[in-house]
Amino acid sequence: MYSINNMDMKSDVLVIGAGIVGLAHALAFAKRGKNVTVVDRDSRAVGASVRNFGMVWPIGQPAGKLLNRALISRQIWADIANETQIFNDSVGSICLAYEEDELALLQEFYELHQNSAYKLEWVSPDNLKEYSKAAKSEGFLGGLFSATELIVDPREAIAKIPQYLNDKYGVEFLWNRPIQKVESGKAWSADFCFEAEHILVCTGADFEVLYPEVYSKTSITKCKLQMMRTLPQPNDWRLGPAISGGLTLLHYQAFQECKSLLPLKERVQKQMPYYVKYGIHVMASQNGLGEIIIGDSHEYAQTHDPFNREHINEKILSYFHKMVEPVEARISEHWQGIYAKMTDGATEFVYHPEAGVTIVNGLGGAGMTLSFGLAEETVPEVLEQKEPIII
Repeated sequence: MYSINNMDMKSDVLVIGAGIVGLAHALAFAKRGKNVTVVDRDSRAVGASVRNFGMVWPIGQPAGKLLNRALISRQIWADIANETQIFNDSVGSICLAYEEDELALLQEFYELHQNSAYKLEWVSPDNLKEYSKAAKSEGFLGGLFSATELIVDPREAIAKIPQYLNDKYGVEFLWNRPIQKVESGKAWSADFCFEAEHILVCTGADFEVLYPEVYSKTSITKCKLQMMRTLPQPNDWRLGPAISGGLTLLHYQAFQECKSLLPLKERVQKQMPYYVKYGIHVMASQNGLGEIIIGDSHEYAQTHDPFNREHINEKILSYFHKMVEPVEARISEHWQGIYAKMTDGATEFVYHPEAGVTIVNGLGGAGMTLSFGLAEETVPEVLEQKEPIII
């Protein structure tokens, strides 16, 4: 079935999957002088990597290893953006408090980290408009600005990075090549046998196709999100910093250390059970076209129905408009995304099912924020192994 005649290809490294995780690892190997081939089942990346805010979001990562990883990713994103001229906006982010428990949590986080790598600044009702002309002043109690966040357009970036990797490092991309089987040193599509010293499986929510026995034993699930974007804002109106609200404080791991989190969580559960049920937390960013990307929700299951729930979008927009009133509020697109997420508290899944093969998956909704930094950790470890890694 997998015998290929005169259709073999060889490289030092084969990366399966051209989403952000695959691209990040291809770059990390190529920078270290390796000959890299990337294969993808589609004619371009169309998965979770192009269905997100485009936020590189260090503020959501806990201080220490993950924050450092996010900041390394941010620097790599900035370097690539400068070389390729893809849209990038180092506007930072602002989290807005309109309730007392939200304010208390933001104040506690600020006191813990005001002189840290998060680069925090306190925002008061008196100086809100100095940070964000888009945020609503009515009912605003206080906020937290972070200078670390970078915005890119994921659709543009994920489409252009392959050409950048090819031009600068000679990384070869083969599209429309679904990989059917992987074993140590080899991978097969319908018409090619790929040989490589190192094979990286970076196929997102679909990696169980190649390693079903690994997937079945893994603490991993799939998250479905719903998002939308407005029409372009007129007259060059800009959102400014990426915006989030109190619900976001419940979602990101960085804020879990705060004692003030519990009262907020209890109130939201009591007053807004719908938002808890569908994992809704509301954020917004703006791309280079002037469109505002708004989201999102989180539903966890192994299999999701393919239909958006309009009532979820309505709840997201209702919360969004309590914080922001853009000039152009009409929605031009709705979509959903599916990504893999660990359920055991792990922030990623890096696994070696056989010699020379590494699965990298399970970054949750933080692929844009963490992938480049994770690759800078994973690739040296793979290259430094003197003996095959088999777990």
